[in-house]
Amino acid sequence: MHPLERLVNLVALLLEARVPLTFEQIHETLHEAYDQADVDTAKRMFERDKDVLRDIGVPIEVVYTDAWEIEHGYTIPKDRYYLPEITFSPEEISALFVAAHTGGEDGTAEDAVRKLLYGAEGGVLAGVAGVPLTAEGGVSDARLTAAAEAVLERRSVGFGYRTARGQASERRVDPYGLVCRGGHWYLVGLDREREEIRAFRISRLSTDLTVAGEGSEPPEGFRAGEHVQAGPWGPGEPEERARIAFSPDVIWWATKGIAGADVGETRPDGWVEVAVPAGPGDGLASWVLSFGPDAEVLEPASLREEIVRQLEATLAS
Repeated sequence: MHPLERLVNLVALLLEARVPLTFEQIHETLHEAYDQADVDTAKRMFERDKDVLRDIGVPIEVVYTDAWEIEHGYTIPKDRYYLPEITFSPEEISALFVAAHTGGEDGTAEDAVRKLLYGAEGGVLAGVAGVPLTAEGGVSDARLTAAAEAVLERRSVGFGYRTARGQASERRVDPYGLVCRGGHWYLVGLDREREEIRAFRISRLSTDLTVAGEGSEPPEGFRAGEHVQAGPWGPGEPEERARIAFSPDVIWWATKGIAGADVGETRPDGWVEVAVPAGPGDGLASWVLSFGPDAEVLEPASLREEIVRQLEATLAS
């Protein structure tokens, strides 16, 4: 195993563990990383990895795991590892959004705003890292700006909307936030008719936004980015769900950070079935193939066929 992969796996394991892990538990879980026949040799390699991670700022702590303070384990406190969220007031976000749209032609203002807003999932704008803040992909600056103003002023809006399948309808929405995913802007808010939070791709609006009265406040703990799924299926909105089985060796990290993943019960053979969103394109198939023999697609049949097609293409090349 490559040293970098070993370090990444060690960090992921310690971050997700609910209790401190002893070296024996780490050795058992990451047996491919520390596969030396001699346990003492494996322990020395682990100690070197621990020192490397500490040198680059990963806060690995050693704590006792028993009341007699004999056994000790290793853990990475999440509050010391993750950076705090970046938060802005609505007025500050509004000013930053205007700056991105009115900056110079060299893009300096837009780059600066993107860096400031990166990670600000709880605010009006989310998911803006690495993508343009100005309108694109069929979205007019006027509609994007109107959506931002509606969010900031808590105004309910009405607009015509066409779904990915071409179904047209009139919507009444209380906007809560704007999100950028896969190069597309989404308005996230309460759909008054359906009485649930929905995400609307702004490029699919068939009319301009019109103010329809006072809006409502988002629920406590609302995060706009959580309502626009993005994952291994690639950019765009998932259309169905796929069922995939993962081996015990990879299930503990395979679906970390994938919105909408539903982990099922463990089978008698130790494999775990997981339901994940699936969208158009071959992105999900490539992701499944990255696990090699540790992942098996159960359904849909179209995804299994795409897996076979990619494997045959690889063998033929």
